[in-house]
Amino acid sequence: MRSRITEMLFGSAINPFQPETRKKLALYAMLAWVGLGADALSSSCYGPEEAFLALGTHSQLSFVIAIMTVLTVFIIAAGYSQVIELFPNGGGGYKVASQLLHPYAGLVAGSALIVDYVLTIAISIASGTDAIFSFLPLAWHPYKLYVAVLGVLLLMGLNLRGMKEAIYVLMPIFLGFFISHLALILYGVIAHSGGLLVVIPHAIAETHALAGMVGWMGVLGILLHAYSLGSGTYTGLESVSNNANQLEEPREKTGKRTMLYMALSLSLMAGGIILLYLLWDVVPLPGKTLNASVFASILGDSWLGHLTLVIVLQLEAGLLLVAANAGFMAGPAVLANMAADNWLPNRFRHLSNRLVVQNGVVLYGVAALIILYFTQGAVSLLVVLYSINVFMTFSLSLLGVAVYWGKHQALPTWRRHLALSLFACLITTSILLVTLYYKFMSGGWATLLITSSVISVALVIRYHYDYLAKKIASMEALLVPPLGEVGVAPLAINPNDPTAIIFVNNKSIGMHTLLSVKRLFPHQFKNFVFIAVGAVDTRCFQGQQEFDAMQAHFNNMLDYLVRYCQAYQIPAESYVGFGTDPMLELKALADKVGAKYPHAIFFASRLIFAKENLVKWILHNHTPQAMQDYLHEQGRELMILPMRV
Repeated sequence: MRSRITEMLFGSAINPFQPETRKKLALYAMLAWVGLGADALSSSCYGPEEAFLALGTHSQLSFVIAIMTVLTVFIIAAGYSQVIELFPNGGGGYKVASQLLHPYAGLVAGSALIVDYVLTIAISIASGTDAIFSFLPLAWHPYKLYVAVLGVLLLMGLNLRGMKEAIYVLMPIFLGFFISHLALILYGVIAHSGGLLVVIPHAIAETHALAGMVGWMGVLGILLHAYSLGSGTYTGLESVSNNANQLEEPREKTGKRTMLYMALSLSLMAGGIILLYLLWDVVPLPGKTLNASVFASILGDSWLGHLTLVIVLQLEAGLLLVAANAGFMAGPAVLANMAADNWLPNRFRHLSNRLVVQNGVVLYGVAALIILYFTQGAVSLLVVLYSINVFMTFSLSLLGVAVYWGKHQALPTWRRHLALSLFACLITTSILLVTLYYKFMSGGWATLLITSSVISVALVIRYHYDYLAKKIASMEALLVPPLGEVGVAPLAINPNDPTAIIFVNNKSIGMHTLLSVKRLFPHQFKNFVFIAVGAVDTRCFQGQQEFDAMQAHFNNMLDYLVRYCQAYQIPAESYVGFGTDPMLELKALADKVGAKYPHAIFFASRLIFAKENLVKWILHNHTPQAMQDYLHEQGRELMILPMRV
């Protein structure tokens, strides 16, 4: 019953071993633009508004902001196209900073991305909720937070079913937003085409007048202040590089095409909307976004205009829902990459039976709900928290790319690539510093505190895993002697003889269990059977080479243990399984092997630390205890042998 409900909610399991599986799950450029580009495109719903409002009475300067926005989008997109070229297997800012600068730089970039994608979900849901309530009575506004919570829970459910399924569901909303907003921008500009001839000289005249009052440095300060507060406009441009491993082959070509789609659509939307604000003299109204106000002016007061406005704002809210979905898609991938490098618990590498980083999806959903609760869904505060971390990662990534080209001067295009990456890094670093300066006391300190906390936790986790790896490596030197060719024929196994069935996940631990069983039960067991299961996680699912390497590792480990037994004339054999759920595979193998050997006892080792605490409980799985409970229910025995480290 439970399995049927799970399948109904999240879909049937996907077989990762079928050759077509990876191809079927891969995203072609159009799907990637929808699933990952929505994060960037949706920022046009709140980024331009923040920049325009920051100008205050100097709204004519927004024409300059519009030009700066378009240029910045293309420069950052070009920089991240280089990231895709250098890292076609994904990882984005985390891998760039880790491999091209320093692992600690990667830790900072990765931690910033983790917080950033939580905020992607929170700000997109909050902004989408604002769009919905822009055409509802003010008396209903206290219920906005409940609607936002519902949106987060809905996206969690969709993403637990799978990335491609979520995109297909949300694609009509994305296309509806893009087409409707593009039409309104074109109509709004054409309807006020005469105003363009006035806007440019008016902007120049006001700039000169303002410079006469506050000086050119003052003008520059006003522009940079507004420009930096509109920096939320550029968020999401990094999501394609973070998820390049999800793209259709050839990944580099698909990724660059997706980046081009994103840059064109975002620059057109963001620049066009800022221009609309200026041409239509939009002013902020209580309970309404600037987008709602300007679109209401364009559509007029007729019943058809009101109906169209409601549809447009619903599509805007829908796109922000799609953008929040990008956080659920890209965020768990960052967790998985960092977990693979032991900065985070290994369980964040594991895939569900739908080949989704399930633990990451749940963590991001819960974290987004917490952020929404503490900020009460205030977009102006979330934008500050959001943009600081985004530009921290932007700057580190683009600096890493610049360092790469500086070290590869033998390549023919190194000067052009170096100049572009340095210029992009200069822009993103400037925006980061200006945002920190102006908004540190208005919430900037909070995002730095949260990101620093993530970094501190990651350092503790990495120290623990490194310590454990050194301990196990030192044991391997003692427990795993080199083996030559076995000179005698292996003995035949009699399944009716007493048999020790040993669960193995590491060669050293497997040898420890084998030697402990022989020491504790001398001459008791006539056969030894080794069982191992390889987890199909995010790293080995990146490509066929990684997948084959994982299989070879487990086969070689079991082959060593069997040959060791055969060298001492002990009958032995092994069984191996692979899957996204190691527990499920272990149970299936245990049932199969247990049925073959009726007089068998199962054995497993468990790492014992000098000081057990909650952190160590979280960082390590509890497979031996879970298997012991399962086998006891089946009437079989599993002995857990302690292995002190």
